[in-house]
Amino acid sequence: MQTGLYRHYKGKDYRVLGVARHSETQEELVVYQALYGEGGLWVRPKAMFLEMVVLDGVRVPRFAKVPE
Repeated sequence: MQTGLYRHYKGKDYRVLGVARHSETQEELVVYQALYGEGGLWVRPKAMFLEMVVLDGVRVPRFAKVPE
């Protein structure tokens, strides 16, 4: 997975910092930072980060890579 700028389907931007592994389950987790507000750090399972969601009847990526 590429690091860099991603846009959530609801419109806010995040910077993906990398992929980490859960220490007990070995599940891959995406580590990312909000580019708004306090700039908090977040983690989400990689499979969920990359999944498609339905928005107004259309399947779109939950997070889409934004060219920088």
